[in-house]
Amino acid sequence: MRPVREAVAKAAPELLALSHRIHANPEVAWEEEKAARWTAYALDDLGYDVVTGTAGLPTAFTATVGSGPLHLAICAEYDALPGLGHACGHNVIAAAAVGAAAGLAPVADELGLKVTVFGTPAEEGGGGKILMLERGAFDGVHAAMMVHPGPADVAEADPYAVAHLKVRYHGKAAHAAAYPEQGRNAADAFTVAQVAIGLLRQQLPSTTRVHGMVTRGGEAPNAIPELTEGRWYVRAGSLEELSAIQPRVEKCFEAGALASACDLEVEPESRPYSEFRNDAGMLAAYRQAAESLGRTFESSGSPAARMNRASTDMSNVSRVLPAIHPYLGINSLPAVNHQEEFAAACVTPDADRAVLDGALGMALTAVALAGDDRERARLTAPGSR
Repeated sequence: MRPVREAVAKAAPELLALSHRIHANPEVAWEEEKAARWTAYALDDLGYDVVTGTAGLPTAFTATVGSGPLHLAICAEYDALPGLGHACGHNVIAAAAVGAAAGLAPVADELGLKVTVFGTPAEEGGGGKILMLERGAFDGVHAAMMVHPGPADVAEADPYAVAHLKVRYHGKAAHAAAYPEQGRNAADAFTVAQVAIGLLRQQLPSTTRVHGMVTRGGEAPNAIPELTEGRWYVRAGSLEELSAIQPRVEKCFEAGALASACDLEVEPESRPYSEFRNDAGMLAAYRQAAESLGRTFESSGSPAARMNRASTDMSNVSRVLPAIHPYLGINSLPAVNHQEEFAAACVTPDADRAVLDGALGMALTAVALAGDDRERARLTAPGSR
């Protein structure tokens, strides 16, 4: 559709500037004040009605244009990784979302569309979209989409379900040389727990992952550690499988407490992220749009395509609404997501192309869905998910 392509092309300099600005100013989960503001400003300039602080979350927003009966959501992410910056490319996601919005703004009413861009904070472990869902932000939306950078283009998302755990041991401090017998070593508790988890992995299904880190290991080498803390993720093929695996992992932490005579606290950092439900009709429309732009898709399961297994809170949206979450290759190999080299790749010419192709791909997907009577009827039917 020519007006859509022209609008994205016209917005291209601002889109790439936004991507690079967010990349140069990384902000971690729940602290994305600049990125959220810049993204919202860009949408306001496009004529969208912007509401900030959505669902009571300071760095969330919605931006809406059009009044048609088919209500489509485009999700923007903009949080960075602690210590790694934008090594998952959320700057690309935010800019592509704004670009799709730019393409749809001039045609939304003509197509019978209402388009809302959701600024969603804290995807990296905080579950911002889940809170927005629970607090009613997505009420009235018929379908949702977003794109995500990776080493290669992959159409179908296949993320692990995941539980994010904060683990804390309380022991008793003592001088490590003079009075060690008076201490209870909270660092030893983590050592025992990690050995137990390592042994457990042999009996876990191949669809699971368990990994984490100690974030506080003690205060001084000559003091028995009294307080230790860590963050652990438990992943599985589905929420059902996760519910069976997570208690076994937590038993490993209990073993650490028992062996070291320490007290244990385990608390969730967010609601669990679920497995993803890809909407076949939306996915077909996106694939056709992306291929029309010259993009080619990696076969699922190849090493370059494995980013589609990464957990996301967009999965929880997909359980409530028809949704897609395709991946955009940025020619980063051998660098992959969550590496410093991948962060550097997220502001290259290939990443800039991904911003524009992702924007146009989502916009053309929306156009195709709006113009297909069968798809429109399916998406707007009560109980379509």
